[in-house]
Amino acid sequence: MEGPRQKEEMTVDFTIPHELQALIDKARQFVESEVYPIEKDFLTAEFHEVLPRLEEKRERAKAIGLWLPQIPKEYGGLGLNLLGHGLVSAELGRSFLGHFLCNCQAPDAGNMEILIEYGNDAQRERFLKPLLAGKIRSCFGMTEPDHPGSNPTWMGTLAVKDGDAYVITGNKWFATGADGAAFAVVMAITNPDASRHERASMFLVPADTPGFTVVCNTPVMGHRGEGWMSHGEIRLDNCRVPKENLLGPEGTGFRIAQERLGPGRIHHCMRWLGICERCFELMCDYSVKRQVAPGRPLALQQFVHGWIAESRAEIDAARLLVLRAAWTIDQLGMKEANDLVSLIKFHTAKAMLNVIDRAIQAHGGLGVTDYTPLAFFYRHERAGRIYDGPDEVHKIVVAKRILKRYAGELLSAGER
Repeated sequence: MEGPRQKEEMTVDFTIPHELQALIDKARQFVESEVYPIEKDFLTAEFHEVLPRLEEKRERAKAIGLWLPQIPKEYGGLGLNLLGHGLVSAELGRSFLGHFLCNCQAPDAGNMEILIEYGNDAQRERFLKPLLAGKIRSCFGMTEPDHPGSNPTWMGTLAVKDGDAYVITGNKWFATGADGAAFAVVMAITNPDASRHERASMFLVPADTPGFTVVCNTPVMGHRGEGWMSHGEIRLDNCRVPKENLLGPEGTGFRIAQERLGPGRIHHCMRWLGICERCFELMCDYSVKRQVAPGRPLALQQFVHGWIAESRAEIDAARLLVLRAAWTIDQLGMKEANDLVSLIKFHTAKAMLNVIDRAIQAHGGLGVTDYTPLAFFYRHERAGRIYDGPDEVHKIVVAKRILKRYAGELLSAGER
């Protein structure tokens, strides 16, 4: 029995306009000439020690037109669509500092987007405007230590109405950049008796609100991090925030979170492709230069050939899949791209980790030191298979959608 025919698809066009290609080239040149040279200092020092140099590079990014590539022009950004930003993001992703220097880093980029979409004029003036200018940072509080991050409809943080305010109580963790953030976007339950997708709401919580505490930076792979390059644990102990700090209508927290995470997964995947290309280049360059015996470079070893070929195939396949997902969202909307977004999330993360691991192996002992960016990528990107939906959830979701297309015929076949 044949399976159901797929819907007729539009012709996918990845042609890059001249103006966009010039921007991509500019991003590549910026990363190679301005960012690579400061990576070693960053890897061997604390965040606050290199922050002055990072701020200088941020000003440089503004000056040459790389600031806020993902933000509409009316808000001071470059106004790129998802596909265009993805291509630029892949270049910035070659360095772990690239996105931060252009003010399109997580979690601030996602918070900017939902403030533009759901914030009122007062909220945009107070929270969005300085965030766009790079004068402050923010964090996003959704994941909780006592509830599975894979089920964002189930959480323990409560926001109870009290007069002209909400009182928020709960705990969050893996709030990237909470250390030093000016405010947090916090997801909390406002109506426990509503349907599970309408129980939660989003709130803008200034970091100086009484009862708001960044308890610590969570140690990840042996490193607690600092500033933006950290993941904080937040305690909200009877935090009183005015009703004016409700972001969007009450009960739309889950919807806002999903709208934030959808494009965010594209951002992550394109950044991961940048990491892949950087690690691939390091692996190939080192294989040619490193001698395993006098006059015999590592590149002559056949197992290295396998690593290079497999990596190239996996990177190119992931790139095409991600570009197709971004193109589909731009042309047809997020709903039409749901399957593709799930596919790229687990496929690209796995490809990236494969390439990182091979590059480390090719470098031998050097690969696990901080004399190259490889160990940093390994430590910080392993979580890519977990955050924004673990691999297993995405695989289950997309498989169920696919099987639904066959269910009718299978049921009919069973009746015959």
